[in-house]
Amino acid sequence: MFDKLFGRGKKKPDNPDISFGRYSDNNKTVEKVRRWTDADNLFKQQSYYESIDAFFDYLADDKERNVVLQRNNDSGTFQIFQGSKIVRGEFDKESLKAEITLARMPQASVPVMRRLLEMNFSLYYSRYALDNERLCMRFDSDIKAANPNKLYYGLKELAIKADKLDDLLVQEFAALQTVDTEHIITIPDSEKEVKYSFMMRWIKEALDYIATLDADKFSGGIAYLLLSLAFRIDYLICPDGKLLNELEKIVEIYYRKDEKQTMERNQGMIEGFKKLQSKTKEEVYPFLFRAKHTFAIVVPQHHQTVVDAINAAAQNVVWYRDNNYPTVANNVMEYALSFSQYSYSLPKPLSDLVLLFMQISYREYFEALGFTVPYYDILANQFNPEAIRQRIDEIIGAWQSKYPKLQFRMDTLKFNSLVAFNSSFSTELTALNFDSN
Repeated sequence: MFDKLFGRGKKKPDNPDISFGRYSDNNKTVEKVRRWTDADNLFKQQSYYESIDAFFDYLADDKERNVVLQRNNDSGTFQIFQGSKIVRGEFDKESLKAEITLARMPQASVPVMRRLLEMNFSLYYSRYALDNERLCMRFDSDIKAANPNKLYYGLKELAIKADKLDDLLVQEFAALQTVDTEHIITIPDSEKEVKYSFMMRWIKEALDYIATLDADKFSGGIAYLLLSLAFRIDYLICPDGKLLNELEKIVEIYYRKDEKQTMERNQGMIEGFKKLQSKTKEEVYPFLFRAKHTFAIVVPQHHQTVVDAINAAAQNVVWYRDNNYPTVANNVMEYALSFSQYSYSLPKPLSDLVLLFMQISYREYFEALGFTVPYYDILANQFNPEAIRQRIDEIIGAWQSKYPKLQFRMDTLKFNSLVAFNSSFSTELTALNFDSN
């Protein structure tokens, strides 16, 4: 039966090169972490250019190919990729300079300059500047003050702010034009079609199901359904630009500090999803693309923060599980993991385990994209324990050198239903040990 369900014995096609979730720079190997230490030690020894070499080696993600450094003795140039923007810089005996082109402004605009002047006050390391028609952000430092910490946080502020702002500024001000986006990787229309159709499908399914629930009595469950939907779209569809901004605004409705009750917050999120649901392919496709990243837009947290989110969900899932609301129960457990992925820069093995969780829950979506994910057949409620355990072993084994105490107890997993599996899988994640020694 398993052979028929999961196609054992057949040659598996290569999975497509599609990434999911927000980029995490909390994925450095032991060798990369050592390069940070090298950079710090070399700077203290006043070996500034060797320190810069080590620093950019630390930043470089071999898979992303996100950093380009060219050095000639005591001078050089560099490029750092961050989403839709490129940081371009140079250094010599005197200083290190970096800048990003935000947009083109053919004619001076007072509203644009006023906005940038206001936003300048929120910057710690960088600043906005106008170079003829080119609107840009800049960061610079005396070479003798360019220690690894200053470089990291200065370049990170420059890259993340610019990547977020370029699309929003162009959309808000007619005087601005998009520039310097040639490096963005376009994706096939077939992939865009899958992402668009599943996003619309998930929104419709969630809103239709919510309409069958009592808005007051199930306000907590509805909140879980809406938030997990938002985080799922963020994680699996990977929208960018204006589309991402609209999704983030939906999430903000719930977490905003005001006097509104859960029912009111839910209604606001529902209205936000209805606006997304009304978008045509022509409105969505431009914001579905791939890009290289260097910095995470969120920061790492101690694993206990993720543990607390999972434990809270585990307590809340009990009633929905015991009273035959499996859809809500599964979304409660999904929320704990997707919220963590959305909010924190997770260690790579944990991110990979979250991806496995999503591949099990949303096999049809992954297969539509061309992935081979023979983990769970939802129609037959049949798991493939062997494939699941093998994938977990691969994830844990790949990071054993960095996290020698990392273990996953396979015997705790339950395969009698998706709710049971999701709960047992999530619970085991709370026992992971990410200590490096």
